[in-house]
Amino acid sequence: RRVGAERDWLEVGRGMGLTVTIFRLPGIYGPGRSTFDRLRDGRARRIVAPGQVFSRIHVDDLAAGLAASIARPRAGGIYNLCDDEPAPNSDVIAFAAQLLGTEPPPEIALANARLAPAAMRFYAESKRISNALAKAELGWRPMYPSYREGLNAILAQETRERHASAD
Repeated sequence: RRVGAERDWLEVGRGMGLTVTIFRLPGIYGPGRSTFDRLRDGRARRIVAPGQVFSRIHVDDLAAGLAASIARPRAGGIYNLCDDEPAPNSDVIAFAAQLLGTEPPPEIALANARLAPAAMRFYAESKRISNALAKAELGWRPMYPSYREGLNAILAQETRERHASAD
């Protein structure tokens, strides 16, 4: 269905003389929408499915990728905007907990996670995508090539904002 919708948008764009570009996006995270928030409010779950990884992108890298596309438009371009390192969600949660100086939630095997059917389907597949075409054609590079750099930047921003509001 997604590919059909993309094809329809490209056809409409051609018919109207518009430059239509398709962006395929993974999980988007950033300030106010990150693993830190889920850890702090107790929603973080370290679900483990061997061999399963997800691609993700920091919101600032997403904005930079869109700006790069505007600077180098190509009608019919289809790009994956993501970081360079797909990783298991459980690793991301453990790293974020380490940055916060807290214990990560325990690992839960996928079979024991008691997920809704839609969530189970989501976890049943790996979501590894490549950003190679966006890099090659748009000259774009993620500022945060992995969740580690992205989470460190979010935590640094939160710290600056806390200090600024305390002053």
